[in-house]
Amino acid sequence: MQTYIFACVHNAGRSQMAAAFFNQLADPQKARAVSAGTEPGPRVHPVVLEVMQEVGLDLSAAQPQLLTEKLARDATMLVTMGCGENCPYVPGLCCEDWPLPDPKSLPLEEVRKVRDEVKHHVVDLIRREHLA
Repeated sequence: MQTYIFACVHNAGRSQMAAAFFNQLADPQKARAVSAGTEPGPRVHPVVLEVMQEVGLDLSAAQPQLLTEKLARDATMLVTMGCGENCPYVPGLCCEDWPLPDPKSLPLEEVRKVRDEVKHHVVDLIRREHLA
């Protein structure tokens, strides 16, 4: 079982969307995703909950969590979400960065675009890693 970590600073938007799409689309016998952040926020952004509900994914129980060494220890890959210098780094772990805008202060239409771009990246990752 491979573990993919999707991470950003507050773990309240992009990384939550990515992990949800990954767990929906990847073969659960091959891989799973978790999301985490370096400074977890108190909750997933309400607008993120709304746009994910629109595509049938309920993140209401999702809780931002801290990216710890223990969480990263057995991971296959760390995917960061375009958070620049604030992106987490785990020595020795294969990393990939997706330059995505933070949905936190964006209008609903823009958050939908971020959601769709996140899904596109996830689908591509699953294809490249042969995880379907």
